[in-house]
Amino acid sequence: MRPTNAQTFQTYHCADGTQFIVGFYDGDKRAFLQIDGEPVTLARRLAVSGARYSGAGVTLKIPKTGPTMVKHLKRPVTACAVIEKPAI
Repeated sequence: MRPTNAQTFQTYHCADGTQFIVGFYDGDKRAFLQIDGEPVTLARRLAVSGARYSGAGVTLKIPKTGPTMVKHLKRPVTACAVIEKPAI
């Protein structure tokens, strides 16, 4: 049996009201989004600083400093922040 790859999921809320979940898996360079109720797989693209992913009309930029940015459905680029989960 093959072990499951480690995974990271984060939920973001954006200035324009957009909310999405992004997942990353060890050993996979893609980003997996759930945005507007639809799953979207984004390929990693060349970025000067940080990480940039795009595909299916969605672009996600995760800079080393500054806010994460998303652009989708011909909407303007918007700043997004991780929604922190409350402590249990």
